[in-house]
Amino acid sequence: MTVIGWLQIILYCVIIVALTKPLGWYITRVLNGERTFLSPVLRPIEAGIYWVSGVDEKREQHWLTYTVSMLLFHVGGVLIIYGLMRLQALLPFNPAGQSAVAEDLSFNTAISFITNTNWQNYGGESTLSYLVQMLGLTHQNFLSAATGIALAVALIRGFARASMRTIGNFWVDATRTTLYVLLPICVVYALFLVWQGMPQTLGPYVEATTLEGAKQTIAVGPVASQVAIKMLGTNGGGFFNANAAHPFENPTALSNFVQMLSIFVIGAALTNVFGRMVGNQRQGFAILGVMGVLFVAGVAVTYWAESSGTATLHALGLTGGNMEGKEVRFGIVASSLFAVITTAASCGAVNAMHDSFTALGGMIPLINMQLGEIIVGGVGAGLYGMLLFIILAIFVAGLMVGRTPEYVGKKIEAREVKMAMLAILVLPLMYLGWTAIAVVYPTAVASMANAGPHGFSEVLYAFTSQTGNNGSAFAGLTGNILFYNLAGASAMFVGRFFMIVPAMAIAGSLASKKSVPPSAGTFPTTGGLFVGLVVGVILIIGGLTFFPALALGPIVEHLAMNAGNVF
Repeated sequence: MTVIGWLQIILYCVIIVALTKPLGWYITRVLNGERTFLSPVLRPIEAGIYWVSGVDEKREQHWLTYTVSMLLFHVGGVLIIYGLMRLQALLPFNPAGQSAVAEDLSFNTAISFITNTNWQNYGGESTLSYLVQMLGLTHQNFLSAATGIALAVALIRGFARASMRTIGNFWVDATRTTLYVLLPICVVYALFLVWQGMPQTLGPYVEATTLEGAKQTIAVGPVASQVAIKMLGTNGGGFFNANAAHPFENPTALSNFVQMLSIFVIGAALTNVFGRMVGNQRQGFAILGVMGVLFVAGVAVTYWAESSGTATLHALGLTGGNMEGKEVRFGIVASSLFAVITTAASCGAVNAMHDSFTALGGMIPLINMQLGEIIVGGVGAGLYGMLLFIILAIFVAGLMVGRTPEYVGKKIEAREVKMAMLAILVLPLMYLGWTAIAVVYPTAVASMANAGPHGFSEVLYAFTSQTGNNGSAFAGLTGNILFYNLAGASAMFVGRFFMIVPAMAIAGSLASKKSVPPSAGTFPTTGGLFVGLVVGVILIIGGLTFFPALALGPIVEHLAMNAGNVF
């Protein structure tokens, strides 16, 4: 570890905190339907969308109607992506002549992109046409991100409102988020990426002659427009197979730093949106504090592990840290920071091979996902996931002092606690359950390139990533087989929607309750004690579910690698 490395980490954190309040102010105005500096240009477009689609923007929805609207919206997304991939060979903008994608892979990819997972059992440049990349994947990157933000704001309204049966209108929330937040930022962002050297073209792949005289095909395409929203919307799906390690997806150190900022910026800003909507911005900063403690701890462990290397590397004379699987233009600190950011959020983009990290360095991304990706998390998803843990923490605090739990003026009762536990426990059920099946099912076992603890870690990471809607991978698996395509689709679908439905039920329940004024016995939820309590509850609940699995994989790996053994 170096001083320059830590200065880069500190600079990153400072910029994220500095952007949280102004962006939170802007998003709050957008979702409240208030005028912004973009309204003169975008308001007529917004009104036209409502007119064409038959949406009454003033008519709000019950939580159940809101949730059903969201689910039907995603059914349409699945059909669009699946149809485009199956008909790819017949459609235009296919300069490489890509053929139709197989049924099971098309299904897996469709579920992957509508759930904001972007798990890819294929190489983008060798499998998909420009049309599918743009109309299918980039299109869903915007809509899945907008959905996450809309759902988070709906849950915030549950806390902010009193004696009401509605939590907003899904169609209006998704439209405003896309039109006023995601699109304007991505237009500027994509232009910046093109300036940094990222391709943005509909021209054919480029034929080049190497120094040895051989012919090489260099894949290009509309890359910048997809990368902008894949990062900002914490989607993570790469235009190229190598993702953000590819020089056309991440050309420079500056593009790498800005991409890291874009992964966290909206998720962090939503904590300020929460504070503004409930009438106390300190509540939002307390939530950001919980996220910050967990994030900094993860970065410290990963950076230390990667910069220290292992006994095996030292025995080979490779000192100065673990550079295996990392890009020289990024180095250890930027690779470690990126790995923690992308798994703390539900982004899944990678600028280094997580499979090549040290055992402890690779364990932190795994833990981040198994905690539910609530450390900033996916846009929207991180906040509503964190609020579920806060409900449990407030319940625990109420038990300790013998009072009915309260949070921002709302009593937390049995219904909310049950729904929160249901949403949280469905995650380990998926990733532990599917991992158990995969390590004994012969076809799945045959797809493992590594045996022992590392092979187990690769399978566990795959299902954890898919259940957490992350999309990053340890690799080492042949994922494009029927078992992994169907099992992975199941994990992604359950991990996304079986968490959303209980969260929306909580939103509806809270919105219908009366607000309770604070009293002398109300537990303060804006200070260090609250932050510590929530961190403790997260680690205890998470530890009960993920530690047994980690003991079979990364921890055993770490002990063996530092004993000089090589897997």
